[in-house]
Amino acid sequence: MENWLTTVQHTTEKVLTLRKRKKLRQKQKQQAKHPVLDWLEAFIWAAGVVLLINQYLFQAYQIPSGSMIDTLLIKDHIFVNKIIFGPELIPGKFKIPSVFKPERNDVMIFENPTYISRGPTFDIFQRVLYMLTLSLVDIDKDENGNPKPHFLIKRAVAVSGDSIRFRKGEVQIKPPGFEEWLDESYFKELSGVSDRSRRMIDSSEYTAIRASAYIDAYKNSSIKVNENLILKTSGSSGSIGDMFAWMKYRNEALYAINPYEKRYGNLWRKFDIGWYIPDGYLMPLGDNRDNSKDGRYFGPVSLDNVLGKAMFKYWPLKRIGKIK
Repeated sequence: MENWLTTVQHTTEKVLTLRKRKKLRQKQKQQAKHPVLDWLEAFIWAAGVVLLINQYLFQAYQIPSGSMIDTLLIKDHIFVNKIIFGPELIPGKFKIPSVFKPERNDVMIFENPTYISRGPTFDIFQRVLYMLTLSLVDIDKDENGNPKPHFLIKRAVAVSGDSIRFRKGEVQIKPPGFEEWLDESYFKELSGVSDRSRRMIDSSEYTAIRASAYIDAYKNSSIKVNENLILKTSGSSGSIGDMFAWMKYRNEALYAINPYEKRYGNLWRKFDIGWYIPDGYLMPLGDNRDNSKDGRYFGPVSLDNVLGKAMFKYWPLKRIGKIK
């Protein structure tokens, strides 16, 4: 028994001595390390943690435009839940599948279908830098120095199986199983969802918008018209207002003037009929409808391009809160 206790004692002393020596060597190595190298290692470790969190869990994002007013304001800083819809293995590549899909009325961030890439190397570097600086540094800018809209943040207004169209700037939805079109406000009331959309253009202004579009169509067809008289009788100041409606009216006029030009008829019908949202897609729209370049201009967006769900505003402090 005594020999066994002696053996245990010697073994314990040996282990403790080795641990003490190891800690001493680590301490000496740490003391011998150059302060700059020590700082650099700490920075790289912290940057790696920030990058992993932003890439796979929650990404910081800064609101660049007023398209989501009043839900989100310009320069609001928010966190986007990236894990819910499946993060990408590397920035811009290899999206991981998820059992969760964006739902109607979700505010989500997605890749802009009209974005023109400068190449995969630049895209990855830009996104890594953007994430590491918590959205404070964005090197992807246009010729005027403004951030290029690589990513957009909008609300999912229509989902798979819906049909959607626009009348004088107002959304109309026909969900699966419905025969009649429903105004968005009424549809949201039926669904128990608060209507956060915002309009800056009154329905009475669409007579002037139509007149402006027709004048442009006549000019394009080399038809002389009394522009001042038309604008005066329509109550127009010459401003376009709703660009989507203006383009619809312009193509309608061009098709009436040139009925043999089928492309005008096709464009007009596209604007007039609207869209059916196929499986695996959704229609994103800005809450600030009259100041938003959204699905009206590029159509439904694939769920594969949806990167995350907007969850929380963290800056400025007075606007901290959940995003609804």
